[in-house]
Amino acid sequence: MRRLRRIKILATLGPASSDSATIRKLFEAGADLFRINMSHTSHDKMREFVTTIRNIESNYGRPIGVLVDLQGPKLRLGSFADGAIQLNNGETFTLDGNPEPGDRNRVQLPHPEILQALKAGHALLLDDGKVRLIVEDATGDRAITRVAVGGRLSDRKGVSLPDTDLPVSAMTSKDRADLEAALEAGADWIALSFVQRPDDVIETKKLVRGRAAVMAKIEKPQAIERLAEIIDVSDALMVARGDLGVEMPLERVPGLQKQMTRMAKRAGKPVVVATQMLESMIMSPVPTRAEVSDVSTAVFEGADAVMLSAESAAGKYPVEAVATMNRIGEEVERDPTYRSVINSQRAEPEATAGDAIADAARQIAETLDLSAIICWTDSGSTALRVARERPKPPVVAITPRIQTGRKISLVWGVHCVVAEDARDLDDMVNRACRIAFRDGFARSGQRVIIVAGVPLGTPGATNMVRIAYVGSDDSDL
Repeated sequence: MRRLRRIKILATLGPASSDSATIRKLFEAGADLFRINMSHTSHDKMREFVTTIRNIESNYGRPIGVLVDLQGPKLRLGSFADGAIQLNNGETFTLDGNPEPGDRNRVQLPHPEILQALKAGHALLLDDGKVRLIVEDATGDRAITRVAVGGRLSDRKGVSLPDTDLPVSAMTSKDRADLEAALEAGADWIALSFVQRPDDVIETKKLVRGRAAVMAKIEKPQAIERLAEIIDVSDALMVARGDLGVEMPLERVPGLQKQMTRMAKRAGKPVVVATQMLESMIMSPVPTRAEVSDVSTAVFEGADAVMLSAESAAGKYPVEAVATMNRIGEEVERDPTYRSVINSQRAEPEATAGDAIADAARQIAETLDLSAIICWTDSGSTALRVARERPKPPVVAITPRIQTGRKISLVWGVHCVVAEDARDLDDMVNRACRIAFRDGFARSGQRVIIVAGVPLGTPGATNMVRIAYVGSDDSDL
């Protein structure tokens, strides 16, 4: 099951992909890891998904990551006496704490902490931005607004607050229950929604206690303002373009996507580009040309992964969507301009032994045209450092820990093999060569470069490179 592309594919599971046969087809079509969205999934169904993925993993002998996406705080209006109203530009409309059904003049906003945080001039975006209100006066228990963009408004529509620093945690009571259930089921990644500040990620990591890696979803303007701090405390980043495009001008999103991708790569943290990548494939067996270009942009940027949401979770063509994304990735990476684009974005290595070794390994491998870079890694940090360099040769990560293999299934270009830890340096070199031969990364007589930490099994101690020949007897593994 060796992939012929470096970028990874994250596929969301849902009603269209809930049975084991379809999930298996998604994996065979190119999905490297799977997302379970807790906004629409019960604990029992989530556990069923994880069990199915683990069965497929054992059948194919390739680590498959599981990402559980927490819902986060959902802000919604109350209800209307007639079920819906029509707001016109320039009208005055009030949001308050009164639980009585609303009318054309007012409606409940059942979040007192939000009413207290609103200030004059703040915008409120209702129903995914279809209706826009501007606060003219806020007294703590009510906000009088002017309708800037009118439209029809019905019960329980969502509320976005691009200008307001929400005085709420990114973790709700539902999220805490979902998190514990996900960790008990063996999730590898936890995606945290509506992150505003680094403290949101730190709070979640304290609850996780190292049992999974934490991915910060960037979908609020407040997170953009503190992006460097959020990246620093997160294990990975998701460019969640859907909500980001609601709360910010749409024309800013492409530039922010590039900035976030490059900042995460510079920090050596995996980055996922998500939302509406092949949206038309929810209903159509083929994507639009614009969607193909959108996915291609993420591949050219060197993102670690691209994500399918409703396309694989609820669409008519989930397997075709994954196969299409797989073909796009392969074709872009074969393009003659791909390598020059990737090389032009490479950041200087950090002033650490591990990053210096990873940079040196890339340079040696490319200068000598070596067949592969083989990383022995316990925690995954060696593979992450090498992948940060976006090398031309393929990267093979060998780890004794299946949990590490599942986690780095998200990382650009890394083919992971779970194997018993090396006994000594000679065993490490010999088995690296045999695995490279077995999995088709090197032929007899070719050379590979091996990167590891010595003493063996010491997390984060990347300090050794070695060039080795793949012998003719390496097929005996």
